[in-house]
Amino acid sequence: MSVKNAFYAQSGGVTSVINASACGVIQTAKKHGDKIGTVYAGKNGIIGALTENLIDTSKESDEDIAGLLHTPSGAFGSCRYKMKSLEENKVEYDRLIEVFKAHNIGYFFYNGGGDSADTCLKVSQLSEKMGYPIQAIHVPKTVDNDLPVTDNCPGFGSVAKYIAVSTREASFDVASMAETSTKIFVLEVMGRHAGWIAAAGALAADEDNDIPVVVLFPEIKFDKEKFLALVDSKVKSHGYCSIVVSEGTAWPDGRFLAEQGTRDDFGHAQLGGAAPVVANMIKEALGYKFHWAVADYLQRAARHLASKSDVEQAYALGEAAVEMAVAGKNSVMPAIIRTSNNPYKWEIGSGNLADIANVEKMMPMEYISEDGFGITDACREYLLPLIEGESYPPYKNGMPDYVTLKKELVSKKLPEFTMK
Repeated sequence: MSVKNAFYAQSGGVTSVINASACGVIQTAKKHGDKIGTVYAGKNGIIGALTENLIDTSKESDEDIAGLLHTPSGAFGSCRYKMKSLEENKVEYDRLIEVFKAHNIGYFFYNGGGDSADTCLKVSQLSEKMGYPIQAIHVPKTVDNDLPVTDNCPGFGSVAKYIAVSTREASFDVASMAETSTKIFVLEVMGRHAGWIAAAGALAADEDNDIPVVVLFPEIKFDKEKFLALVDSKVKSHGYCSIVVSEGTAWPDGRFLAEQGTRDDFGHAQLGGAAPVVANMIKEALGYKFHWAVADYLQRAARHLASKSDVEQAYALGEAAVEMAVAGKNSVMPAIIRTSNNPYKWEIGSGNLADIANVEKMMPMEYISEDGFGITDACREYLLPLIEGESYPPYKNGMPDYVTLKKELVSKKLPEFTMK
């Protein structure tokens, strides 16, 4: 097997552990120096390949690469850019081949969610359709936890931990003020069409913490009257109520509570604003004083509160992606296979990209309580291992000591390419 270079890129919304996957890819590739040469990282994702902005990761120190394990966000820059089909935009694929040929790239590792899996699948088909050998491996990542095949997605466990902790802490706050002031706290979380992150908010309550938490899932059409009646009963019984609302919560006609009327580059509705809608609804109907918050970037950037199991899995999947490529695999994604809940055990499996691209994994209905506003014991059993353990970053002067890479670009060999 001849030595070929590798291209690695980060895609979509970043997480607190995506760099752990990058660390896994780069360190494992280095161990296979007889088969993999230099790992080039795309500056700002797949756009870095198209514009020939390739970061030479071999120019980074071993210490900084190791430091990616505890550094949040995308160290090489990410992008929201979904490539069209080969038939629709052959120019882009021709350009990819040109760049890969110019830099002797034979491996493509794309670290992202569902849309990234789709791009990775398209790139994996280049060998067949355009006569250029390229092995494309998708490295899973998404806080939404909505990829099929894998038990869970790197990034989700840490967000789930952050939301569960934040909901509990804010609930303690509201409980202390409820007698004369705030009685309602609303926290809006990410997740789009899947309610996994919202479900994590329900973990704030357990046998030792009798916290009134109401969850609004995208999978359950919003029933205003039923919701208000439940919130009112919680306030009357506990003195206060915490609400966790998914950004994807929708009215029966399909309109999002949070829809802004705009769309992102993938064509998805831009969401954000469900919390104030819900809070004001409660104020108007029930008269309770409220506070609301949108977790937004905070939930996915919070490396200081990452789940240990999430960090370990993110690294293991980056490592497995390289091992699969070296073994000759193409058009696959390494996946987490759960083998036991208690004690929690898992192993690495894999799935074919044709079964993963553009498929969203929703919350199973057996994970949502009968009234539609909470989680079942089965859901709790699924979630708890994913937020297990702490993996604190090193601290310096009271602040997390994160790594900033040099990101040295290789010399360009081709004419400039204009993105359309």
